[in-house]
Amino acid sequence: MDRNILRACREHPRRTSTDIQVSVTSPNEPVPSRRTIRRRLQVAGLHGLVSLKTRKARFEWAKQHLSWGPREWANHIWSDELKFNLFGTDGIQCIRRPIGSRYAPQYQCPTVKHGGGSVMVWGCFSDTSMGSLKRIVGTMDRYVFEDILENTMRPWARANLGLSWVFQQDNDPKHTSGHAANWFRRRRVDLLEWPSQSPDLNPIEHMREELERRLKGVRASNANQKFAQLEAAWKSIPMTVVQTLLDSMPRRCQAVIDAKGYPTKY
Repeated sequence: MDRNILRACREHPRRTSTDIQVSVTSPNEPVPSRRTIRRRLQVAGLHGLVSLKTRKARFEWAKQHLSWGPREWANHIWSDELKFNLFGTDGIQCIRRPIGSRYAPQYQCPTVKHGGGSVMVWGCFSDTSMGSLKRIVGTMDRYVFEDILENTMRPWARANLGLSWVFQQDNDPKHTSGHAANWFRRRRVDLLEWPSQSPDLNPIEHMREELERRLKGVRASNANQKFAQLEAAWKSIPMTVVQTLLDSMPRRCQAVIDAKGYPTKY
């Protein structure tokens, strides 16, 4: 399987982990996860397209924060947008079937009428509490982002962390726009300097998997029901999960240093 993964990537370097997963899967072998595929490619030296400037920034950030512990990470707010499919998957689903049986019921992919698509949410947490989960309806632009900061994030932060806290966000254009920068300046919010293309350094990325595990097998008939399920699951996440993620920060930093700034298994 390992050889097949490497061969599939070398034959077509622009293949995604999903494409490789489809190409190497056979009926007689277990299906490797996309994370496993990315990890095997990284171990083999087949890294993603990360510029030298970005690698240097990631490497330096990891070195600067390698020795940080619970005291240094206290009162940091970790944030991100998370997308969850209402039903099925975004990608193409491959079905193995005999020739001439395309329309047989057992080979049809079920769908949801008037209720498919996905639910986008914004969430945050700190070392002491889980923040609110805000549903994003429509396109999230700089104005929607400012509304989330003002009416969701800031009230929760002031209630749970007081007046002194540091906000983390990635370098999405709507996060770094002049509009957002003005809001952070007006509200005197301290921002954590963040290197580009670094989801492996952000512990909130693993909350997506945590929510998916908690909702495994739970069906939703529409977007409202899906969000209600996500919100309930989000609130039920114990702080031990958060603490485990924050405890992994030194290992994340060390992994980036060992990889010389390239993406890591996290």
